[in-house]
Amino acid sequence: MTSQDPIRRKLRVPDAVVALIRGCHPQLKRKTRAGLHYIMTEPESGRSLKDELEGLKSYRISRFRIVYRISSKRTIDIVAVGPRKFIYEETYRIIRKEAS
Repeated sequence: MTSQDPIRRKLRVPDAVVALIRGCHPQLKRKTRAGLHYIMTEPESGRSLKDELEGLKSYRISRFRIVYRISSKRTIDIVAVGPRKFIYEETYRIIRKEAS
């Protein structure tokens, strides 16, 4: 593998997020899948979150956000997907639940 070759990354997506994406409008579903693919190729592209959500990144898809963490060089964990209006509060609930 040369430095030009892309690193193959594994994307871990919780079942709840998969179900949410499957239930979305087809246009939003397409955009979300394209966003997930882009995150796999360019994991540093998302905006780094702060305060309680430090260590996570957020990638924008119109009014939706994909919140994720880079677990290792080859693994990216999707934490949550949803509308910007609610996603950060929901993400905080998810990571608090994971911590306990």
